[in-house]
Amino acid sequence: MPATLTRRRFGQAAGGLVVAFSFSPRRTSAQAVSLPGSLANNRMLDSWLRIEADGSATIFTGKVELGQGILIALRQIAAEELDLPLARVAIVSGDTARTPDEGHTSGSQSIEYGGTAIRLACSEARALLLDQATKKLGASTDSLSVVDGVIVASDGRKVGYGELSAALDLHREATAKVAPKPPARHAIVGRSIPRHDIPAKVTGGAAYVQDIRLPGMAHGRIVRPPRYGARLESVDEAAARAMPGVVAVVRDGSFLGVVAEREEQAIKARTALGGSAKWSGGTEMPDPNRLFDHLMALPTQTTIVGEKQTAGPAGTKTVEATYRRPFQAHASIGPSCAVAEFKDGKLTVWTHSQGVFPLKRDLVKALKMDAAAVRCIHAEGSGCYGHNGADDVALDAALLARASGRPVRLQWMRDDEFAWEPYGSAMLARAKASLSADGRIVDWHYEVFSNTHSTRPNAPGTDNNLLASWYLGEPSKPGPATNIPQPAGGSDRNAVPLYDFPNWRIVNHLITAMPVRVSALRTLGAYANVFALESFMDELAAAAGTDPVAFRLAHMKDPRARAVIEAVAKKAGWKDGDKGDGTRGRGVAFAKYKNLSVYVAVIAEVEVDRKSGSVGVRRAWAVADAGQVINPDGLINQIEGGMIQSTSWTLHEAVRFDDKGILSRDWASYPILTMPEVPSIQVELIDRPNDKPLGSGEGSQGPMGRGHRQRLRARDRQAAARPAI
Repeated sequence: MPATLTRRRFGQAAGGLVVAFSFSPRRTSAQAVSLPGSLANNRMLDSWLRIEADGSATIFTGKVELGQGILIALRQIAAEELDLPLARVAIVSGDTARTPDEGHTSGSQSIEYGGTAIRLACSEARALLLDQATKKLGASTDSLSVVDGVIVASDGRKVGYGELSAALDLHREATAKVAPKPPARHAIVGRSIPRHDIPAKVTGGAAYVQDIRLPGMAHGRIVRPPRYGARLESVDEAAARAMPGVVAVVRDGSFLGVVAEREEQAIKARTALGGSAKWSGGTEMPDPNRLFDHLMALPTQTTIVGEKQTAGPAGTKTVEATYRRPFQAHASIGPSCAVAEFKDGKLTVWTHSQGVFPLKRDLVKALKMDAAAVRCIHAEGSGCYGHNGADDVALDAALLARASGRPVRLQWMRDDEFAWEPYGSAMLARAKASLSADGRIVDWHYEVFSNTHSTRPNAPGTDNNLLASWYLGEPSKPGPATNIPQPAGGSDRNAVPLYDFPNWRIVNHLITAMPVRVSALRTLGAYANVFALESFMDELAAAAGTDPVAFRLAHMKDPRARAVIEAVAKKAGWKDGDKGDGTRGRGVAFAKYKNLSVYVAVIAEVEVDRKSGSVGVRRAWAVADAGQVINPDGLINQIEGGMIQSTSWTLHEAVRFDDKGILSRDWASYPILTMPEVPSIQVELIDRPNDKPLGSGEGSQGPMGRGHRQRLRARDRQAAARPAI
């Protein structure tokens, strides 16, 4: 029978709680009861929480903080269910030795999956505490109340959680049968509570993995090939070793790095090594001027995402359009960084990976170590949503730490980050639709061409997806192109419109060859697909002679979708039939992220400089429905941040390259939105406390990108759509 590794509390020590690990049987799939959210794969209650002797609680989560404010929201959920003040609820996040394995923090799933697990685990733990209290106080459960972690009987006798903790057995499988607190009784969930991580970030305090310092720590840098796949033929290692402060030069096949006492010494040694290194071979890049012709000529896996056929009126007018998106970078403000330490035969890595458990499994393979000897601990990084260099730099640091015998802090240089991170895939979409005589869509055909949107560590069927592993003396191979299945989707995420069409067909062409390294960038394919679908809806509205808001509502049945569209039109003062003046205008767009999560509608006011052709977004309005709102300010921040990022993508961002390699290696060659260009944004939330929370971290990028298209005269449409796509 398979076994699962679980945490068991067995005593107190002078230094605090002693934790041991033991194996307990796991039910077979035929025996297992389905559990919701992340409880499904982490079934034991003590995987999720611990009640301390002082009556406080510690929550364990595999989800990690990326700047989205998730840890405060999860603490709010736990405090609410446990009837504890927020200050008495601590949280441990993303530690392969302490927390449940929740895979990656991605797909706007932290509240939906991790939050669901914490809510149900805490409500069940509270019920167990009440059961303990009934025995201790000799009172019935319905005569007890809980105030700030103290259980009080109707006659005034009381007992605290701390007094009950010693006898509380949370080493049991969750049942998910204890009903959480009804929303009407919520005192913490639904409030805008400030995040604890903000003060250090805005005052220059120690806030990120980049700020970690260990005793005896040295600094590392990596020397990269001139382009993908090039092999190191020779290098003058002796000259670099003789440089001031150099601790070690590390070469393993075509992997080349240096360790030095100080960071500037490591940078100088990197430059010297790079100057003497001789490389051969490598992958030739496609012609950037014919990128989409090249991509369309590559082998693909074609699937029918969905189709519907209904008898109805024939179309009298047909409209076609093509939309393109370039390769785009994560462009993290802080370059990727990791700290690694080998001690007593064990490796510990502090990493801003979005998936510490998948990263650990690829580290184990690359380093040929026993899994029990490797630990990954999440420490927040300075900027990322998606798969940037965070996982790769962890292996870089581990290789240098193992070779040098010192703890190593390794921060990528800016050119490492831009040239070697996985990008968001370039995409091409073709749309074709027919209108009936009364201006309704009667047929819709949509095709999307794209590379994969996930080559994260520990992917199924993959040798190893960490960059350095491909250049070692015994190299690994990167994984194949795959697509995340529907309904969430990857390249076809949000390719299926929610509008009501009698006939439609959606086709996905997964490009299996990858001329440029690609993986998950925030929203995956949703940004490009929503841009294309919503832009095409405007083309069809124009062809039908109908106002864009009215046209959308005429084809939408979902009441929650209609509500956000109507609310944003009201908020922005949208008037039916308004036209742009050729210089300034407004656009509208809608999406339900992944067709599963948050509903968002956006209106953006855009201005075109007639002389330069440059486009600016002056104001934007958004309305979002994410079901039950845990932290209103946190949700608004996510919608605002997504709108700003989308504005940058749409107006500025594209990876530049030529046949020899990547040219975008700094901020000059990869410009992003500047502070003066940030639009004024107003966000309104539709709170539905009796509905389940919906993931929202990636909900506004698609609609905002599309909202940039102005309601200008027909001859100005192309200028207003200035292509990031």
